[in-house]
Amino acid sequence: MASIRSRRGKLFVDFRYMNMRCRETTNLTDTPANRKKLAKIIEKIEAEITLGIFDYAAYFPKSERAQEMTALADRAESCISRNPTFKEFSETFFEEKKIEWRPSYRQKIQIILEKYLLPEFGGKAVHAIKKSDLLTFRSSLAKVRYGKDGQSSLSVARINQIMILLRMILEEASDRHEFEMPYKNIRGCSR
Repeated sequence: MASIRSRRGKLFVDFRYMNMRCRETTNLTDTPANRKKLAKIIEKIEAEITLGIFDYAAYFPKSERAQEMTALADRAESCISRNPTFKEFSETFFEEKKIEWRPSYRQKIQIILEKYLLPEFGGKAVHAIKKSDLLTFRSSLAKVRYGKDGQSSLSVARINQIMILLRMILEEASDRHEFEMPYKNIRGCSR
């Protein structure tokens, strides 16, 4: 059961998630109206935790623990389901496909996996990757800067190469593990 407490005139929430005690401070001042408002939010949080759909970062985006709790939830979901993580499946995919590829293309695929796809999706269960995750990732690629001056950005062709590999992996995973392909109706980039 979550509780509402006050510290230095601000309200904070104390609850348990993934068998861990979580305490998050809010920007709400300690007033009866704000306590009532926060109590409704807590009810919703507890319901989502019970249903297994709680998104820590959605409620506490500025929290230092948001990324840690999201990663923990992704690992737990992967363990509960029979579906592998993106990292596990991409390794299988690479091993099975590398016989079809030239050494130079194999190297290119490894670079894309290690530099872009695994840091973003590695710990997530393949079936848990949603279309919104793919669109957010594609947008983030357009913001990647490199070079000595940090002025260069990824070309449209490079972004499309990364997204095509992601689509190939997710397509194969959805066929093998029988989940809906999240890559539907996502077009290539153009500038």
